[in-house]
Amino acid sequence: MDIQALASSSSSTSASSANPPPPEDAWFNTYLKLIPQWQSLPTEMIPVEISRVNQVDAGRLDVEMSAMLKEQLVKVFSLLKPGMLFQYEPELDAFLEFLIWRFSIWVDKPTPGNALMNLRYRDERAVEPRVKVRMGLEGPGLTVSQKIWYCIATVGGQYIWARLQSFSAFRRWGDTEQRSIARRSWFLLQRIEGFYKAASFGNLLIFLLTGRYRSLIERALRARLVYGSPNMNRSVSFEYMNRQLVWNEFSEMLLLLLPLLNSSSVRKVLRPFSKDISSNSEGDDALCPICQATPTTPFLALPCIATTVFEQDALRPCLSGAAGVANPLLQCNDMGTLSLTKLAERVAQGEGNGEAQL
Repeated sequence: MDIQALASSSSSTSASSANPPPPEDAWFNTYLKLIPQWQSLPTEMIPVEISRVNQVDAGRLDVEMSAMLKEQLVKVFSLLKPGMLFQYEPELDAFLEFLIWRFSIWVDKPTPGNALMNLRYRDERAVEPRVKVRMGLEGPGLTVSQKIWYCIATVGGQYIWARLQSFSAFRRWGDTEQRSIARRSWFLLQRIEGFYKAASFGNLLIFLLTGRYRSLIERALRARLVYGSPNMNRSVSFEYMNRQLVWNEFSEMLLLLLPLLNSSSVRKVLRPFSKDISSNSEGDDALCPICQATPTTPFLALPCIATTVFEQDALRPCLSGAAGVANPLLQCNDMGTLSLTKLAERVAQGEGNGEAQL
């Protein structure tokens, strides 16, 4: 046993002498050698594609949520004087937008629309490339200054612009009779609005191309929408909305085409398929209810002023011979011999037959 132990110790000493251990600063020297190669690599972020439909739907859902809250709040003031709440509508909209901002963005939570679409805001300025990046969705949320500027731009900007629009329209700044200062202010507002719409349209084109920053405010603040959870699907199903859109389009098409159709022609087309009306009902409608004869000459019946005897001589002055409307009374051969009682019985009998056929 001693001989084997001495042999193993001698072999280990010889192997250690052949392969000496690396120095303690070997890893640091290797790191210094690899730094130039690491810095020469491109430092771009991992490309992340966020669905444009999700972002647009999130904005639309936020608008619908604000409208629902506004509708519920207006019902609270339903007993007030009509039209009183209309003059404070900009303040009401600003208050609702501030509530949504306070309980969502300010506390680092997504808005209702963003939560349903699995989106959140990320500060693109603070995202560093190749630092703990695995999927490209990492990154801090908005800073305090970004949140405050977002509130000022969305809530305050929309409120100030709505008030300026209503005030200028009420004061009639655009009329030619106003002073030059008012008209210049009106033209300035119109130019600012046109410039903002043009910039929004350009931002929309860039958003459709790149998928980043759906509004000018988000682009100015560098607040980008990214997925909150990479493994979560969108929480909104648009099956009901699609059915509703199809039904609305179909109803609008009917409202457009029905006034252009002739009701009589449609009735004639559908008459053969009707089970309640017999095949000879069309001929029965043209028969005289008194003598059961077919009239030959059309006449127009006017309101009759005779109230005593319904004979032929007394009834003829009450009727006019205008063409276009069939009047079977003048064509009845028994008008000269019928009394008031018999005439009433014949007419009642004819009406009863018509109701029975219908």
